[in-house]
Amino acid sequence: MKKRLLYLLTCFTITTLLYSQENRPNIILVMCDDLGYGDTGFNGSTVVQTPNLDKLAAKGAVFTRFFSGAPVCSPTRGTCLTGRHHFRYGIWKANTGRLPKEEITIPKVLHDNGYSTAHFGKWHLGVPNINQKGKGGGQQNMCLPEWFNYDEHFITHHSVALYNPFGSDGKEAISTGNPYWHNGERVIDNIIGDDNRIIMDRVIPWLDNLSKKDDPFFMVLWWHTPHKPVDASPEHRAIYKHLSESEQKYYGAITAMDQQMGRMVKTLKANGQLENTMLWFCSDNGPIKPGSTAGLKGSKGQLFNGGVVVPAFLYWESHVNAGDVIETPCSTLDYLPTIFDILNIPQVSDRPIDGLSLYPIIKGETTKRDKGIPFRFENSRGGSPRGGCLKGNYKYLTWFDQTGQQNDVLFNIMADMKEANDISTHHPDIVEELKTETNAFLESAKLSFEGADYQDANYQPVGPWWGKDLKASGGKKGGKNSKKQNKEKKSKEAKNNER
Repeated sequence: MKKRLLYLLTCFTITTLLYSQENRPNIILVMCDDLGYGDTGFNGSTVVQTPNLDKLAAKGAVFTRFFSGAPVCSPTRGTCLTGRHHFRYGIWKANTGRLPKEEITIPKVLHDNGYSTAHFGKWHLGVPNINQKGKGGGQQNMCLPEWFNYDEHFITHHSVALYNPFGSDGKEAISTGNPYWHNGERVIDNIIGDDNRIIMDRVIPWLDNLSKKDDPFFMVLWWHTPHKPVDASPEHRAIYKHLSESEQKYYGAITAMDQQMGRMVKTLKANGQLENTMLWFCSDNGPIKPGSTAGLKGSKGQLFNGGVVVPAFLYWESHVNAGDVIETPCSTLDYLPTIFDILNIPQVSDRPIDGLSLYPIIKGETTKRDKGIPFRFENSRGGSPRGGCLKGNYKYLTWFDQTGQQNDVLFNIMADMKEANDISTHHPDIVEELKTETNAFLESAKLSFEGADYQDANYQPVGPWWGKDLKASGGKKGGKNSKKQNKEKKSKEAKNNER
């Protein structure tokens, strides 16, 4: 409790200093949904047209080894706002768990430091509205934007169709279990056509209104694109008419999103906001077909690079050199400590933070990352690894197998981004070091999940700890006990949902 009070008092002191400073940057976190490493022009695609993203990337710094916090949606989103791995608060996979209100988040702290705050697009951190029904619902999964000091929010719980999301006349919005919610109210107007445009129609008025004020803003913009159900307008599909129907829809949706990015940038520039805006772009995980990993091993749902290395850049005029390429491994876990560092807000000290500040790397002061990046995903698809750690040049992955059926693997991702060569037998000392770090992280995460970081005796986690049976599992597909364990989990989840 003393550590918590000390952190809050320090934040208050720094807040006073920040209010006396001018030109605090606006901050925008943009994230696509299931966009692959090879699905943008700035990352090498010669098929997908993303001219607006390409211009921003060319004027900023491109990250070649940027890791999403997880290989699927919801867990990564938690890492973006907290700087903490999703196993610390129990967002195990998409539509499972929720972000607890006790978490320290970027919007909450920046709002307390004078920022206007908003969230647009996908939410996927838990149930965003007391009237929400359907997938991922239930009182135990409640997670309201208001908890994190958002002034404005236009959101859906999970993905919607990317064109005419509620039918050609929009009438499905009246009864759907997954509507757009605007500041807590169900939205039934201006919801026909391109989903990207529908979202941007809410972003621009908010930006225009802020241009009349002196306060900086923090905005999260999480596109649904190109998550299924994938679709695109006839206009955007026509751009790719020489390709298959699935490619027309997929690429068309990405180009539609890119056009709305251009629309936002035009508004920021017209309002005099662009010059002082820090804009981050990434994806929440790797793609599914017809998305491209640009040859990286694996895809969405896997801890191989194809599932967790995503296209990413930082645009920040006068602070980032145009054309910079950052090869140092970075992560969505790094957003919170980086932003706090830039704004001179004290780093969170009353609980473990898994990310680190990228500010020295962005400024070119160093290319080294001393802190590891933890990986853990229970439902890795296709028998892929279920945990591991990246540190220095090396990425260690494990199935937590003690049966001898599946050995741990090690890759030098600076020389082997495609993870073609397992070098674990050549570096047993590194394997042992990263294995120890992986296990230490999981022990720490379990304590966090149980509430040790919150200093709140009344805190109750949602459901059981998913990592409790690690040592009992084995084999390429999660172990010979995996079916029994999955049945036990589903049974416990069902009981929790009944409460």
